[in-house]
Amino acid sequence: MALKVEHEIHQRRLGKNMGVGLILVGFIAIVFGLTVVKVIQLGEVEAFERFDHVARPQIIPEEGSN
Repeated sequence: MALKVEHEIHQRRLGKNMGVGLILVGFIAIVFGLTVVKVIQLGEVEAFERFDHVARPQIIPEEGSN
């Protein structure tokens, strides 16, 4: 004799859990997308290093290199 009675609160919790789950999946997708874009830029290291907001002497063009 198994009782399987669902109360209204179970339906509301399921809806809230689904909403939180979708928000979590969306956040993970955004972070993953930003990571992929950043890693793709690794092919051109000089362009990638410029966005680190750190002064790097190796990327400053020398006067006679043109």
